[in-house]
Amino acid sequence: MLKSLSSRLAAELAVRESQVAATIELIDGGATVPFIARYRKEVTGGLDDTQLRTLAERLVYLREMDERRDSILKSIAEQGKLTPELEAALYASDNKTTLEDLYLPYKPKRRTKAQIAREAGLEPLADSLLADPSQDPNVLAETYINAEAGVADAKAALDGARAILIERFAEDAELLGQLREKLWNEGELAAAVVAGKENEGAKFSDYFDHREHIKAIPSHRALALLRGRNEGVLSVALKYQPDETPITERSAYEMLIAARFGIKDAGRAADKWLLDGVRLCWRAKIFLSLELVSRLKDAADGEAIKVFAANLHDLLLAARPAAARRWAWTRACAPAARWRWSTIPARCWIPPPSTRTSRAASGTNPSPSSARCARATRST
Repeated sequence: MLKSLSSRLAAELAVRESQVAATIELIDGGATVPFIARYRKEVTGGLDDTQLRTLAERLVYLREMDERRDSILKSIAEQGKLTPELEAALYASDNKTTLEDLYLPYKPKRRTKAQIAREAGLEPLADSLLADPSQDPNVLAETYINAEAGVADAKAALDGARAILIERFAEDAELLGQLREKLWNEGELAAAVVAGKENEGAKFSDYFDHREHIKAIPSHRALALLRGRNEGVLSVALKYQPDETPITERSAYEMLIAARFGIKDAGRAADKWLLDGVRLCWRAKIFLSLELVSRLKDAADGEAIKVFAANLHDLLLAARPAAARRWAWTRACAPAARWRWSTIPARCWIPPPSTRTSRAASGTNPSPSSARCARATRST
């Protein structure tokens, strides 16, 4: 069964469960992470702000996932399809993606081609060809012609059987996970300029013809690519094989699907029909659903936040500038404001006290240098 939230979070953060439980109580009571980090160290057992921020984010995620899991369990149970194995798999899933993959075969959906084919009695045809590819598909399909059910000829029967198999392939949770990780590790993100946007999007010119492994893209480049896409300058697409690959060549992803269901190219009567179904499943259904660009954006956003946080940390904890004077003239001094990184935003010239006193007594205007000093002082 599912462990408690506090125990799961304690394992993730490598801290005591009592620390997590106390922190959850504070968060549920309305306390913010900065408040807890500053004023409730004795309650949390000394958790720092980074641990607290991670805990708060994961708490929201896990609660949403638990709520979704309960909803899924209820839906499948109402359909009468909840098995002990499926229930255990749902409880064992540790992310929302896996949870949705497991639910996919049981998710209520509009009437698909596969459902219509099942209602027409074509599922035995699909099962028979998958189990024994030595059978001739056209000959076997003749026995399933049923005009009243909408199966007018052998081609219609085979189309329905293929739709059933494609849906079955595309709803295999374990297979989807394998394909997703393979595509993340080996796929490439290709960017190209949208026709007519060359001048308008000149700042994205580095990516007008760009291709790179999606997993290896640095966060700053990923964000630039996605910004170019959002501004309508770049078209961004995920590629799983080189563009010059012959269309008839079967990809490694198609072969992975085929191997999962025992489909081989052994020269049997139904082998080509089954492999064509695998290809259609990958190219028209599974590949389109494996949207990894959002995963890339999440990773890039997280990395950017870490970089900005580290930079801000250095600025906030930097030592304040030390006062210093450099005497340039015998009868005056020229102070300047200097930032830690050596830029000088303002400087001015201050005349000796005797000069200022004599000018004040005589009623003369201050020198241009003094006026510049006053303006510089006000500007800083």
